[in-house]
Amino acid sequence: MFEFKIKKSAKDSLARTGVFNTPHGKIKTPVFMPVGTKATVKTLSQKDLEKLDAEIILANTYHLFLRPGEALIKKMGGLHKWMNWNGPMLTDSGGYQVFSLAQNKEFSKNTNFKTTVKIDQNGVKFKSHLDGSNHYITPEKAIQIQHDLGADIIMAFDECAPADSSKEYFKKAMGITHSWLSRCKKEHEKLSKKHPASKQALFGIVQGGTYKDLRIESAKFVNEQNLPGNAIGGLAIGEGKKTMYKMVENVIPHLDLNRPRYLMGVGTPEDLLECVDRGVDMFDCVHPTRMSRHGAFFTKTGRFNIKNEQFKFDKNPLEKGCDCETCKNHSRSYLRHLIFENEISGLRLMTIHNVHFLLNLMNEIRVNLEQNTFKKFKNNFLKKFKHKDD
Repeated sequence: MFEFKIKKSAKDSLARTGVFNTPHGKIKTPVFMPVGTKATVKTLSQKDLEKLDAEIILANTYHLFLRPGEALIKKMGGLHKWMNWNGPMLTDSGGYQVFSLAQNKEFSKNTNFKTTVKIDQNGVKFKSHLDGSNHYITPEKAIQIQHDLGADIIMAFDECAPADSSKEYFKKAMGITHSWLSRCKKEHEKLSKKHPASKQALFGIVQGGTYKDLRIESAKFVNEQNLPGNAIGGLAIGEGKKTMYKMVENVIPHLDLNRPRYLMGVGTPEDLLECVDRGVDMFDCVHPTRMSRHGAFFTKTGRFNIKNEQFKFDKNPLEKGCDCETCKNHSRSYLRHLIFENEISGLRLMTIHNVHFLLNLMNEIRVNLEQNTFKKFKNNFLKKFKHKDD
């Protein structure tokens, strides 16, 4: 059911194209997955996503667990039916949100959240960011929630340590992550036997912070679980790009060639290119939707902000030659007006362009890999793409 076939491997890098089969369709890799945190990709409809050729989307276990609750979603037929999304879907375990919200200074100031997150060998106790209610999630509970949600790919529960943690803490968090992975696997197998019609692929997550020896140890452990896919977590959280790339380089050789490799929470154009080059197959990030809501947009020459004065009388589309709905129909001047007026249509149109940009980039990457021109494409793209201050 969850078969991964490599179609083409680059001769001068670890990049490759492939196809990952799921119950709701095939995923062409390398792939970028738009994030639908609360069972919706912000401002976009499912029809929008279909037009954009999004092959797989994400939903967030933590947020859906708190509201409306997995019981409601299960009663409504699962996420696919409830959302009316017929393509593949992935849910994370909720672990990252528990720990990242604990470190959110603004939230901590208002709710004293940070002091109430307690991690032990069995699970995590935390307060809801919605109403302060107490919750306790174990690895088993995380898997039970995701089985009820019904996504094609589900993630193991892990501890994502802050980027500035000590090596001692990274090692402790890694040990907990490994223990929880074993328990997640056991619970997943139990539930899968109980409900054989439910087909879901469990991915384990490599941790270990910014230390090569820990990353290698974690990669070996996760890979030995022989799960349908392997993920790399705990990166793109403040450690710096060079360090992130180095950690990916350390991990990839220890993950099975014949299973998809998923780098969690990464989604800038330069990161996609660099990490595909290093052997990563799957990516997700809220970046393209979040930046849209602040007026930022991608072009092949860099990232800009539509609020800038230079676009006030600009009759051009966000990017010349772009065939997304936004660029085919609207000028920068008009979009700037919509964003300044906080019009919902403006947020949607900016999001359509940014999601299209990344999905189209991944398609171009796949085409160039098939044609043995990926390195040239990557180098040319990065020469032109300059990150602009927005």
